[in-house]
Amino acid sequence: MKKEIKLCLIYRDMWQSSGKYMPRVDQLVRIAEPIIDMGCFARVETNGGGFEQIQLLAGENPNTAVRKWTKPFNEAGIQTQMLERGLNALRMGPVAADIRRLMFKLKKKQGTDISRSFDGLNYAPNLELSFRYAKEAGMIAQGALCITHSRLHTVDYFINLADQFIELGAQEIAIKDMAGIGRPVSIGRMVKGIKDRHPEVLVQYHGHSTTGFSVASSLEAARNGADIIDVGMEPLAWGTGHADLLTVHAMLVDAGFSVPDINMKAYMKVRTLSQEFIDDFLGYYISPRNRQINALVIGPGLPGGMMGSLMSDLDKHLKSLNNWLEKRGQETLTQDEMLVRLFDEVEYIWPKLGYPPLVTPYSQYVKNVAQMNVIQMIKGQPRWSMIDENTWNMLLGKTGQLPGPLDPELLDLAKQQDRYPFQGNLQDLYPDELELFARRMEEKGWDYGEDDEELFEFAMHPQQYEEYRSGQARDRLEKELMKFRNGSEGTAPGATPSPAIPVAPKEMRITVNGESYDVKIAYGDQSAEPSAPKAAPQPESHVTNGNGDSYDDVASPLEGKFHLTKDPSQRAIKIGDKIKQGQPLAYIESMKVYNAITAEKDGIVIEIFPRPGDEVVEDQVILRIKTQ
Repeated sequence: MKKEIKLCLIYRDMWQSSGKYMPRVDQLVRIAEPIIDMGCFARVETNGGGFEQIQLLAGENPNTAVRKWTKPFNEAGIQTQMLERGLNALRMGPVAADIRRLMFKLKKKQGTDISRSFDGLNYAPNLELSFRYAKEAGMIAQGALCITHSRLHTVDYFINLADQFIELGAQEIAIKDMAGIGRPVSIGRMVKGIKDRHPEVLVQYHGHSTTGFSVASSLEAARNGADIIDVGMEPLAWGTGHADLLTVHAMLVDAGFSVPDINMKAYMKVRTLSQEFIDDFLGYYISPRNRQINALVIGPGLPGGMMGSLMSDLDKHLKSLNNWLEKRGQETLTQDEMLVRLFDEVEYIWPKLGYPPLVTPYSQYVKNVAQMNVIQMIKGQPRWSMIDENTWNMLLGKTGQLPGPLDPELLDLAKQQDRYPFQGNLQDLYPDELELFARRMEEKGWDYGEDDEELFEFAMHPQQYEEYRSGQARDRLEKELMKFRNGSEGTAPGATPSPAIPVAPKEMRITVNGESYDVKIAYGDQSAEPSAPKAAPQPESHVTNGNGDSYDDVASPLEGKFHLTKDPSQRAIKIGDKIKQGQPLAYIESMKVYNAITAEKDGIVIEIFPRPGDEVVEDQVILRIKTQ
């Protein structure tokens, strides 16, 4: 008798691995019926991961989206599954236990059957609550092994990790090969090892096609006992996504497995609708490079789910870097040159960072540090000169235990900044917060929503939820789309457009809050041809007034969104505040993390230029500090 292999359509991940946004709720509802009509899927990945945050950024309510999107599958008897990040739940940083518990309870009521839970460090204790809460809510608790390739991450390492997950309560195991770097034979051995020890446990293989291994890995997984294979579909198959259903299906049938037939008429309908969604607006956020298989990723091992945002970030920061280089008469870089430098830096720093598995959010942290290292070193600054707070938390054990030791250079740097490794229960660092958010909702006159779903959304994604409620998120998306459709990127909000060459004095006296300052003004090189575009003049970094007082301009070190705080417990600085050297002043949200801007000297805040939530560009002045 032929062994039966079931298939799961990774529809959420198809989009996340390609670009920034998901289809709108009306689009998701339209495509559900044709997916069901295809007749070959036992499961569909509907939500989780970045789904909630992405919907909020698009000005949509993710709770409405999940309920409407899962309903047709529930009625058809197709299981729905979500992806969640253990201690981090649905966001990039750790989440309070009471919010995590509500998430599972709510997602089950909204129609999600299976929770695929992973810890980005493969630190099993971080998943104990996820397994418990999922089962309490009536969901299937699936533990995902984050596959990465290093001297530490052996086949036996992953088989033993599966043992730990099952002991902690996992009912199923997923082989989550998020970067597609798991070698096919090793994937097969992992599946066999798990099945030999736990024959009753369902094993599901999830492999991205980024490097080209995933088709062979799917076959090896099936031959060694896997029960379900995750697949994608054109026009979002291959590249940083997943192998196409048709390829995997034909391969499994030829290998002698029993696989459900595909209704090709429905297949073409799903494919056509997905392309329609791309043509509508989603294609603006999909880099063509993400549609290509890239063997270069075998080295750095960056995952498909992250590559969608990586290329967007790379384009944005490369543009800023090249502007910086041009202003100094230096040779600019191409995207390919920058990409190779980035991949090389990832390979270099990964062992020094303790070999964190390259999966969200830790792949983002490693990539972000690598990118900032490359940019800072090009600018003549030392490596490690800008490490965001999320990465420090990872390095110092505040999110789990790293697989390998931290490099002594980083340990010394941590001590210099008065940072020390954490010892204790991780969840204790993140106390319950639902009551805090409930009070804030009551103050704003907001309803908790059905099954407390609005309270959950606010607690899980505070900043994005407020922007969704205020309409800022939808307005921002519409403005972005208008620029794309007009064929112009426009000027970033808060940025100063390049002016014509001015004819004006180079020195002037200005008065700020009753105090006079002598200011020197630089207009750039005025000897160039008038028709040549000119960079915006740079503000003086340090100015002294007639009373002997001075002030420093604080510029953003990178492009991103300006915030005065990174969470509700923080107090925002305001004009007139006294500040101390090393004190966090503001944050730039970029590359999915908050980068702290700290005070270089003691002083007093005299100006805050951007508004919270404004987009800022690299070298844009964000704060003015009075110093002595």
